[in-house]
Amino acid sequence: MDQLVPPKHKRRDPSLPKGRQVSDDHVAHVADILGDMARRPDMVIEALHLFQDRQGYISAADITALAELFRLSQVEIFEVASFYHHFDVIKEGETPPPPVTIRVSTCVSCELAGANALIEDLKAAVDPSEVRVIGAPCIGQCDGAPAALVGKQIVRYATVETLLQAIAANPRRPQLPDYENLALYRAEGGYHVLAKIMSGEISPDQAIQKMSEGGLRGLGGAGFPAGKKWGFVRSYPGPRLMTVNGDEGEPGTFKDRWWLEKHPHRMLEGAQIAAHVVGCDRIYLYMRDEYPQVHEILRREIDALERAGLCPVPFELRRGAGAYICGEESAMIESIEGKRGLPRHRPPYIAEVGLFGRPTLNHNVETLLWVPQIVEHGPEWFASQGWTEENKGVRSFSVSGRVKEPGVKIAPAGIPLIRLIEDYCGGMEEGHELYAFMPGGASGGIFPAHMADRAMDFGTWEQEGGFIGSHAVVILSQHDSVRQAVLNTMRFFKHESCGQCTPCRSGTDKMVRMLEAQEQDAEMFDDLLTVMRDSSICGLGQAAGNCVTHLMQHFPEEFAQ
Repeated sequence: MDQLVPPKHKRRDPSLPKGRQVSDDHVAHVADILGDMARRPDMVIEALHLFQDRQGYISAADITALAELFRLSQVEIFEVASFYHHFDVIKEGETPPPPVTIRVSTCVSCELAGANALIEDLKAAVDPSEVRVIGAPCIGQCDGAPAALVGKQIVRYATVETLLQAIAANPRRPQLPDYENLALYRAEGGYHVLAKIMSGEISPDQAIQKMSEGGLRGLGGAGFPAGKKWGFVRSYPGPRLMTVNGDEGEPGTFKDRWWLEKHPHRMLEGAQIAAHVVGCDRIYLYMRDEYPQVHEILRREIDALERAGLCPVPFELRRGAGAYICGEESAMIESIEGKRGLPRHRPPYIAEVGLFGRPTLNHNVETLLWVPQIVEHGPEWFASQGWTEENKGVRSFSVSGRVKEPGVKIAPAGIPLIRLIEDYCGGMEEGHELYAFMPGGASGGIFPAHMADRAMDFGTWEQEGGFIGSHAVVILSQHDSVRQAVLNTMRFFKHESCGQCTPCRSGTDKMVRMLEAQEQDAEMFDDLLTVMRDSSICGLGQAAGNCVTHLMQHFPEEFAQ
């Protein structure tokens, strides 16, 4: 009987480094693309963006060359590149993607507006060798549903015709809206509050007191009091850093994009004030990749600020790469450091050990844009604008779904949902009646119409097993299926789970399969929801099942279908 003899392997040349080899010419080519970019580990994601933008993919040879230039292992580069949805990593022998990619949003609002049918019609209308059509998580254009991203062009109320027109145009360049630039902002008195802070006319302690008395809370979702946060971070020994979280990936949320497309300097001045008060050495702006127009606006206006000498604390603009999990503050910090966006275990909290191991102040965009006005007009001016004395300030509500006038609505904190719909959104669409709503996006839960008289503010929906989060309001009517909306959200969370912890990674997958199979075992659902809520590392897994809980609790007839 013949023996099986293992094949002989060619010995590695000991004079060469381990792993895939790359030619000197390709290393020189990659170095030329990088230009004067610093070869630091935290710049890896920025480097990967250069290749994705330039050629539409990242090759194995590119990864090998980057590893050599950044003095990292190939696996370190590959694990980062393969983690983010917007990087196309092409292995040896694989065919690169077509030159144009169309990402059609499939969030709840876009699904209600016909996104799934649009995807199928579009696929039938294009040459797949030239155009790639994919369903994508929320792209922050819910008030223009269905929406799509054609290269770097945003297409709202998308149709096959308008998407084909976008392909024929220049999809590599974003189209910028009209916005308030530095000259216009300064003409209206912009940056004079920062000048008072810098001159000492308003002391750091006075600024912190104003924030605390005004009742400004973190408007990215958690609602932590801003003044208290400033005091915490300031209490830790320096050097300190600041991060601005512009990765608003929660389905239904688009308020930060709306503000930055109109008034970017409100946030930029607020960031400078906060950084100076807390004593931060640098501000890192982390913006989601789905907002190419916002990136260009910020790049231009930060350059203008630097030329005008109005950047006492330097800005550094960083770009996400299509990972919802990076909206979680510690995952965002990991991404800024050039790593996969995996949430950290806490404690320690980032206020003590944050970006690059330093105490870090983190705020979202909307929180910061109120800072100059509160410092200037006083805490009573802001606090008094709530719906009642218990509600402090105003909010930017992202409203989408079955209303006549979707969009960002600046309304008093604590306004009842029904008043938000009737007084700010023109009421429900013709032929539609309020049936259900999400007060805080996909993770905030879903509630029936009879609860629409409750206050839209922090503390209201937590009592019901939900939360208002980033104030992303999605409206459903009697013509919509709550069960389908819940399945949509669970598919989103399954897609966006970072995979670090088993309860979230496996729990979201199991939940999707149970909903697709129309399982009706409430006890099994409850067991799975409890494990996910109690054992997941971060808020994604902990809150992913809120809508399922409410489907069983408030819509038993749909759960039983």
